[in-house]
Amino acid sequence: MRTYGPDVPYLPADDRYETMPFRRVGDSGLKLPVISLGLWHNFGDDKPLATQRATLRRAFDLGVTHFDLANNYGPPAGAAELNFGRILAQDLAPYRDELVISSKAGWTMGPGPYHFGGSRKYLVSSLDQSLQRMGLDHVDIFYHHRPDPDTPLEETMRALDHIVRSGRALYVGISSYNAELTLRAQQIMRELGTPLLIHQPSYSMLNRWIESPGPSGTSLLGALTEAGMGSIVFSPLAQGMLTDRYLDGVPEGSRAAAEKSLNPEWLTGTTLEKVRGLHEIAAARGQSLAQMAIAWVLREQADGQVTTALVGASSPQQLEDSVGAVHHLSFTPEELESIDRLATDSDINIWAGARDSKTA
Repeated sequence: MRTYGPDVPYLPADDRYETMPFRRVGDSGLKLPVISLGLWHNFGDDKPLATQRATLRRAFDLGVTHFDLANNYGPPAGAAELNFGRILAQDLAPYRDELVISSKAGWTMGPGPYHFGGSRKYLVSSLDQSLQRMGLDHVDIFYHHRPDPDTPLEETMRALDHIVRSGRALYVGISSYNAELTLRAQQIMRELGTPLLIHQPSYSMLNRWIESPGPSGTSLLGALTEAGMGSIVFSPLAQGMLTDRYLDGVPEGSRAAAEKSLNPEWLTGTTLEKVRGLHEIAAARGQSLAQMAIAWVLREQADGQVTTALVGASSPQQLEDSVGAVHHLSFTPEELESIDRLATDSDINIWAGARDSKTA
């Protein structure tokens, strides 16, 4: 890995496209790397900017061209976009045409009735603020971050259509919508002339809801294939549970110990036994558990195939381990059968409430 001092101009690796596979997003012409970098954690003001900068530089060197943000990522809310904008201006601005930058709005951003949900007012004003924080005139993808049961679906979709037509985003998507709502949303968007590009659901070996049929009998993965949409799955490592970190319990300084997005109550004896078993399968494949977990969400399935896995990284080294998954993406039928015996839903989906919202 190349190292840079704070004042050394960044020059990306010449071989950055040689090992990273890219997949087409649904029926669109856009392609994404099979591994994308999410800035949900590790890019707020509680983390050193130098480490953030090194991680983003290393990501681009490795062929990770897609950076995923949201208005409320921090801490504090908005800080991740501000920090990303600073690093973009310092290092990556000359390569803007090689970057796919996304943001979102939907979860609570501030006090009062105008900083959450799916109203046209909130989505448009939030994106304008995100663009200002990042120093951009547009994002490549803008998402409605969660279903809003208090806003008509038609209003939310018309806002997304307006966002594309006004030049604020090239594409739009949704996150945490169930299969039925996804198909309704796509029907509206097709009628408006701006089809949804992509869906961002949670998905991992311990959280397999996108494979399960909904009330209509269609899984989310099947609905996305039907709708011509791609998918970018977040938390493929189950908030860190599908790494080597928790094989022997909860270490000090971990997410579980800090009670952030990983609830320590999820680390039951049964779940830890599953994780240890999966670790053994990964070792036999010559991979870390994290690498196998990422490769697994990217596998071919009967209902469709995930476009890209969204990973976080607290350091360049952690990102390198995740990206190492691309060197062994295939599975034998025997491996998949062994994994299926252990990879079962473990009640860890903290976004299930958003997913199951009904929008009028």
